[in-house]
Amino acid sequence: MSDKHLSSQFDAELGAVSTRVLEMGGMAEAQVAQALGALAQLDGEAAAGVLAQEARINQMEVRIDADLWLIVARRQPTARDLRLLVAVSKAIANLERVGDEAARIARTVQRLLDNGMSTRLRTPMDDLQFAGRLAVAQLRKALDAFARLDTEAALEVLQRDDQIDREFDGLLRKLITFMMEDPRTISASIDLIFVAKAIERVGDHAKNLAEATIYVVKGEDVRHNPLAAVESMLR
Repeated sequence: MSDKHLSSQFDAELGAVSTRVLEMGGMAEAQVAQALGALAQLDGEAAAGVLAQEARINQMEVRIDADLWLIVARRQPTARDLRLLVAVSKAIANLERVGDEAARIARTVQRLLDNGMSTRLRTPMDDLQFAGRLAVAQLRKALDAFARLDTEAALEVLQRDDQIDREFDGLLRKLITFMMEDPRTISASIDLIFVAKAIERVGDHAKNLAEATIYVVKGEDVRHNPLAAVESMLR
């Protein structure tokens, strides 16, 4: 079999895996959006729908991971191709965890419905929706950057990561204030803190995807590097 034919087969296998990663990413993004919608409306049926999807994302991670290592064993890729396969493995692990965070939000919605939701907490709920939209936008941009191996778009994700962290800090202060002023809100406020943390983690997973994109293109592991150092490296 010719080297050209082997190369074409390898490219086809890489393309198929990449397509499935993006499909998994779309599912994870939709799951988070549905969980946030369930929270906004306190919709138990929508929350149950999010939980029903969780197993599908878990199965996709396992199957894609198995296919990845089969490709590695058969093709023995080197350099950028190997980096891409490693990055895909990291990407699907992060997307599976995004699905976990969506499920965590959905379970919180079910708890709020069971325990009753204080109308006093409507303002933090609105703030959570704003933070959630930021996180979903970050995830979408990170997935797009990964699909196109676009380091500029990946850098934008890293640059915007602090905004979600600031939203989380502000929400935490607000919810602590509510609990101090009215002990009746303690249970629901604690639940909303868990939602805020889940949203923050979705943003963190988007950041990880962006870092994986930079790793594929530049061959540099930029995890834990200061943002200024990453910006300088990409110039």
